Amino acid sequence: MLPLPRQCPITGGEIVVTRIYCPDADLTIEGRFAVEQPPFAQLSAEQLRFVEVFVRNEGKLNRMEDDLGLSYPTIRSRLHEIIRALGYEPGKDEPAPPPPAPPAPDRAVILAELDAGRISFDEAMQRLQGGG
Repeated sequence: MLPLPRQCPITGGEIVVTRIYCPDADLTIEGRFAVEQPPFAQLSAEQLRFVEVFVRNEGKLNRMEDDLGLSYPTIRSRLHEIIRALGYEPGKDEPAPPPPAPPAPDRAVILAELDAGRISFDEAMQRLQGGG
């Protein structure tokens, strides 16, 4: 079975599906049917192969270097082209990195303060559990 063309091979215009056939029921339905294109349908065959390699390598660009025989900057550039083809801008709409976690309480210091009587048991427990 041939893939559905994305545009008219002569004019480049829109393709409209007008007939659907079910061989199991030998049923034909005629009309004008909208064909919803998944986001990746707009990618070229080469871009789809790149996405396949990307997924196979779990998104690790350094592993893709060996598979594709390309440099890291070239792979990153091609990934950005695909991101743009999907209608996004690389680096945009990314959540801000989370603030750095407060340093873990120094258990030995807290226990020494508890032992010296400078803090109460409850305060020591609170500080050991990260509550300040």
